Amino acid sequence: MMEGVRPKSFADLVGYRPAAMPLGGDARGIDTHGTTVLALRYREGVLTLADRRATMGNLVMYDHADKILALDDHTVVAISGSFARSIEVCRMLKHAFKYYARTQLHELSLEGKLNEVSRALQGNLSAAMSGVGLFLPILSAYDRANDRFEVFFFDGAGARFQNAAYACAGSGSERIRGVFEYIARSGPPWSERSRDDVLFDGLRMLDIAADLDSATGGFGKVLPTAHVLDRDGNRPLDEAILRAATARILSPQPA
Repeated sequence: MMEGVRPKSFADLVGYRPAAMPLGGDARGIDTHGTTVLALRYREGVLTLADRRATMGNLVMYDHADKILALDDHTVVAISGSFARSIEVCRMLKHAFKYYARTQLHELSLEGKLNEVSRALQGNLSAAMSGVGLFLPILSAYDRANDRFEVFFFDGAGARFQNAAYACAGSGSERIRGVFEYIARSGPPWSERSRDDVLFDGLRMLDIAADLDSATGGFGKVLPTAHVLDRDGNRPLDEAILRAATARILSPQPA
């Protein structure tokens, strides 16, 4: 620590400075990324939704960020946290899955894919603890061996958790977590509903998160991202369907 500079934290006091952090700087607020991403089961697969706002502290840096990535034909990940770091790790995972398939002549098992994601998060732990590299993914997968769809979420240390119906992450997720349970308990299970029905409720939760969390972008100007995973593979949801669903959400409600 420089002489005459008062320490702001224990890291400053003991002279710890991450490589990505400038001398005298504070790791907090650097490369942060507020968001809301969620994955929802429906009758034929999994629907993944994400807002498109990227932030740094209280600044809106970009309103067209793409936070949903396909790792292979049967695996989709949505990212929250450090955007740059998460993109880097997801690219590595995508190449790892492809390398395995080409060298072993068959696709990596779902358990193998999940282990790779956990290992990547464990390897990123030092950057996460420094405050500049934390990211938390949610993962949707089609397990071809057992013909079933799975939804997983992770903590920063790589521990994985499974929810058969939904998962959410990001700064706005805490605002809507209870809404998932309310909808599930007041109607049919997510996995028994149609894609369009689940899309409407997912967009409604994304809209609520945008109202309650300043780091989550609304979709009055920019459409959110929506991705479908089913037995035919994964693909972006047709824009016309997404636009029509968002118009329903944004239309004035009758008094």
